[in-house]
This record gives sequence, C-alpha cells and structure tokens, in this order.
Amino acid sequence: MNQKFSDWVKVTLRESAWAPLCVMLFYIFGLAVQLYDLFPVMDIPSHFMGGVAITYFYRSAIRNSRNLLGETPHPIQVVSAIALTGTTAVFWEFYEFITDFLLSTNKIRGLEDTLTDLFVGLMGALVFSLLYKRRD
Repeated sequence: MNQKFSDWVKVTLRESAWAPLCVMLFYIFGLAVQLYDLFPVMDIPSHFMGGVAITYFYRSAIRNSRNLLGETPHPIQVVSAIALTGTTAVFWEFYEFITDFLLSTNKIRGLEDTLTDLFVGLMGALVFSLLYKRRD
C-alpha cells in the first residue's frame, strides 16, 4: 500500500474517528436499553450529533489529504464535507429501511421521520461547518 495513503488513513483515524464512534456507541446503547422506543424524540439529537460527528471526520480526512492530493481550497473542503455527510445520512436511512424490511423493526416511522432525520443531520453538518475553526 502507498505510504502516503497509509499515513493519511492513520492520521485521520487517530485524529477524528472518535467522534462518529462515540455517536455509534450511543446509538448501540440506545438500542440496547430501548431508549428510542421509550423516548422517540431522542432520534432528533442523535441525528444532529451524527451530522456534527461525521462532518468533523470528513473535514479532518479532507484536510489531512493534502500530502496525498495537494492543497484543497477551504470552500471546497467545507462543501465536500457537507456533501459527504448528506450522502452518509442517505445511506443511514437506507440502513434503517433495510433493517425494518428484513428484521421487522420499526426504525422508520414514515416519510416525515426520514425527511426530518436527513434535515437534522444536515443541520448538524451546517452548524459544525459554521463553528469549525480551521487548523493548519
């Protein structure tokens, strides 16, 4: 494997993988204790924080890629991270749909729930992007 690529992966994971992992662990904990069944409104902050966490991860990955790909202009970093977060949110909704279909769970509570999840996740991405201070 290319050494630059390997270094990029290691640095990015060490720096920022903790954020989406924390959200994922909270999600797993919530499923284990039926938090989302007892308090369905917890779905909203989970998606918001998921948007924040995954955007942080993508911003870190994009910033750390400069040794691999060259310098990426700041506006491109922001737009790319938000677009990747939106894509991740869509795939998360696919996961919820497939889980409901195959395992007869009830993660998706209708079209409004899905659209709200996507919107709130993107709002997390936007809020993070507005508050994130560049480190170079």
